[in-house]
Amino acid sequence: MAVAKLGSVVLDCPDPVALAGFYVGLLGGRAERHEDWVDLAGVTGAPLAFQAAPGFVPPQWPRPDASQQFHLDLTVPDLDAAEKEVLALGATVLDAEDRERTFRVYADPAGHPFCLCAG
Repeated sequence: MAVAKLGSVVLDCPDPVALAGFYVGLLGGRAERHEDWVDLAGVTGAPLAFQAAPGFVPPQWPRPDASQQFHLDLTVPDLDAAEKEVLALGATVLDAEDRERTFRVYADPAGHPFCLCAG
């Protein structure tokens, strides 16, 4: 029997409103603002939230001497089309040279890694 259920995945960042806007553009839904916290509402899947973190230092990818902490896998029907969209939203490419792979790695505007995965 489970002890708990997943409430949400929370990303630390310097500007929760801006980062929530990136993910609204990427996943849809809407940003629901609280004091220093923003929830992404109206999307399917695990809930995402964003909280202000003074002194935030983004994860480094790939770095064998530093943890990336975690990353999001986002399934898309067309990798090329999704790549154009995430780059227009402000993502940066971390690892997308191998066009034969079923995934490509990017960072959101706050530096959190995420993968676009063929689905």
